Amino acid sequence: MITCTLTYEIDPNQVAAFEAYAKAWIGLVNRMGGTHHGYWLPSEGANDIAYAMFSYPSLAAYEAYRTASMEDAECQKAFAFAQKTGCIRRYDRTFTRPVLDAAPIEALDTY
Repeated sequence: MITCTLTYEIDPNQVAAFEAYAKAWIGLVNRMGGTHHGYWLPSEGANDIAYAMFSYPSLAAYEAYRTASMEDAECQKAFAFAQKTGCIRRYDRTFTRPVLDAAPIEALDTY
């Protein structure tokens, strides 16, 4: 599994528009074979930073989603909404893999 973490710089005057955009993408990613883990919007601290995380079974599956999103009418509508509202100033993607299994503390002795 590969998880994409998006870090957004958003317009602090457009948080409501960004939240509408975020809610649309949760459904779009899930419809297109991913698992969306949600968005995190500003609360305390910086008022222009937001995050999102979603996973695909592999990097190849993620790339297939990215290609398909360029042809999908609903995805294109979401992209256009962000551009029209100016709610997103910039974003960065980071790809990680999860560690989900616990190990006994004795496993540390092998290092």
